[in-house]
Amino acid sequence: MSQSLTNVLKFVVFVGLGFGILYLVYRNQQTAYAADCALRGVADGECSLLDKVWRDFTGVNFFWLFMTLLAFCVSNLSRSLRWNMLLRTFGKRPRLINAFLTINLGYLANLGFPRLGEIVRPAAMARYEKIKVERVVGTVVVGRMVDVICLLSLSGLTLLLAGDRIWAWLVENASIGGRLAGLEWLLTSIAVLLIGGLALAWFQRRRIAATRLGGKFTAIVRGFVDGIRTIATVDRPWLFVLHSLNIWVMYYLMTLFVFLAYGPTSQLGPLAALTTFVSGGWGIVIPSPGGMGSYHYLAQSALSLYGVPGEDGFAWANISFFSINIGCNVLIGLVALLFLPRINRNYDPS
Repeated sequence: MSQSLTNVLKFVVFVGLGFGILYLVYRNQQTAYAADCALRGVADGECSLLDKVWRDFTGVNFFWLFMTLLAFCVSNLSRSLRWNMLLRTFGKRPRLINAFLTINLGYLANLGFPRLGEIVRPAAMARYEKIKVERVVGTVVVGRMVDVICLLSLSGLTLLLAGDRIWAWLVENASIGGRLAGLEWLLTSIAVLLIGGLALAWFQRRRIAATRLGGKFTAIVRGFVDGIRTIATVDRPWLFVLHSLNIWVMYYLMTLFVFLAYGPTSQLGPLAALTTFVSGGWGIVIPSPGGMGSYHYLAQSALSLYGVPGEDGFAWANISFFSINIGCNVLIGLVALLFLPRINRNYDPS
């Protein structure tokens, strides 16, 4: 088979994969939209997601949507540079293009299955840069730990600045806690079993390590720990902090830009954007494809604090979600799928 025909077939497969992921996104989103319609008493025949998305997008300011996608790319560039700083502590000099494309490949994978990208991204980077995968996973965990610290810090800032509005919403929705009260016994049982299992493994660690399977597991854990330790030996830690801050500044600007792009939110201001950004950020943390459903619910809830009706809040979440996922995650993810093998065909990182 000729090389040109092989490339055409690869392109068809990758495009088909992209459309398959888009279908999964659409199907899950249609379910969320139908539930929202049912709450508002809208008939099923008048509840078409495609019509809704089309109406929403035709009325937006596309300049601000372009700025949203640009901010997302800038954040990924900082994330790539920060990741390479960690990987260089192993004596490697990974290419920036590999870090950037594997990050976007991970985002694409997350749209298909929750958290799949956390496996795909380090596996791809380890393959192309010839680094032990458990070490790469450790550096990914370091990055996620820093991200959690940033999100928690922003959550605290939001509570400080918008605490009255948030408290009022929690009081109004206090019944949610009662619905979860019945799960306390299950969560407690799981916690006891988990702690007991870890304690038993600790006391039997020498016997476990002496087995063949235990030796492999120990080697993986050591590599994982090596990856986490990279944060203590990273060169120019001030630059690492600067990239971490820039990632989250860009994320916030993405929310603010989508606010400016959509009429009902264009006049709400920076504090409303911060509240919605933090709330939606926790929605993305919840394991669902790209934050599907959970992002929409929490972003819509945050917007309701500032007087945005549920329908408009859901429309804003659609604009934000589809712009980023289709405009960046799917398109750049497909580019990563297509070009990563090609640009690394003759690459030798050793």
